[in-house]
Amino acid sequence: MTSLLGRRVEVDVGHLRAAVAAVTDPELGLPLGEVDMLGEVRAGRSGRVHIVLRLTTGSCPLAAELIDAVIDAARQVPGVRQVSVDTQVMSVRERTELAERLRRDAPRIDSVLVEGRPAVYAVASGKGGVGKSTVTANLATALAVQGKRVGVLDADVWGYSIPQLFGVRRNPVVLGEAMLPVPAHGVLLMSVGFFVDEDSPVVWRGPMLHKALEQFLRDTHWGRLDTLVVDLPPGTGDAALSLLDLLPDAALLAVTTPQTTARVVARRMARMATDAGMPIAGVVENLAAAICPACGEQTAVFGEGGGALLAEEAHAPLLGQVPSDAELRRAADVGVPVVLASPQSASARELTRIAATLPPLRRSLAHRPLPLSVL
Repeated sequence: MTSLLGRRVEVDVGHLRAAVAAVTDPELGLPLGEVDMLGEVRAGRSGRVHIVLRLTTGSCPLAAELIDAVIDAARQVPGVRQVSVDTQVMSVRERTELAERLRRDAPRIDSVLVEGRPAVYAVASGKGGVGKSTVTANLATALAVQGKRVGVLDADVWGYSIPQLFGVRRNPVVLGEAMLPVPAHGVLLMSVGFFVDEDSPVVWRGPMLHKALEQFLRDTHWGRLDTLVVDLPPGTGDAALSLLDLLPDAALLAVTTPQTTARVVARRMARMATDAGMPIAGVVENLAAAICPACGEQTAVFGEGGGALLAEEAHAPLLGQVPSDAELRRAADVGVPVVLASPQSASARELTRIAATLPPLRRSLAHRPLPLSVL
């Protein structure tokens, strides 16, 4: 690059380092400069620059994505014409120190009265097969599209489907004693499906389930989330009870179909939440109508009015009615949430609208033990 006088612009190394240091690591969710992942930065002749990245692991699954982001940032600096990037791996000691700092600085999701804790929505249904996980995945993705930092905790350990719905399946990176959530489509994910073979059943009893949920919450570096969406298993069993203990600020988001059977069973989940003091953020009616891909005609395959009636019974708002269309089914099969894959489809538009109107509820502090500190 040359100036108006024909002179070549020299690369300002300080400017270059600052630009690259501001690049966000996709797994940690923090700028490279804050997590000491930026090594040597130097500028040579003719606009050639060299940058060294310090990765947390040699098998970093998102290394290529990070390198591309660094190159793009460097090319925005005046005078840069060619960028080369090398990678190094942090030592065990450096990884441990980074993990300890992340654990110290990140807010506890499961704490009460902590500044900056995220809004937590527990997506639940009374029975399986109503599309609860699909609603979870798409609401979380729609919130991320709106610019929020969103995490999804797949607590449906026996019927996990979040990895499939997001099209990702790999082990999370372990940093010291912390696990890094798996990023996909702008959302941070944690699921038991990342730790087992796809066809392997998970045979856990209550104590193991509680311990797993506790680890997913407390041993995962979620960072500073705006919203955490939890995909609960259907029913009112151990997972729901554990969630009430571990996430005192969670609000219930009930998913049902128009069918009477689904509504009646979902009503039990709503009653459990009410008895436990958990607020009900609202009701989502899924499979509200089937849309013909040829003519666009809507057919109430599962009946009508179930969502509105459940909302009335639970004293909660009916947030929306999601139709079933071909785009929704195809998106789930290929592992891309429909709000991204087909944003103009009827299902995507309704899910995006619901995400934009989620109420920011908090549980009352009445009758709950609060942390005390001595001054």
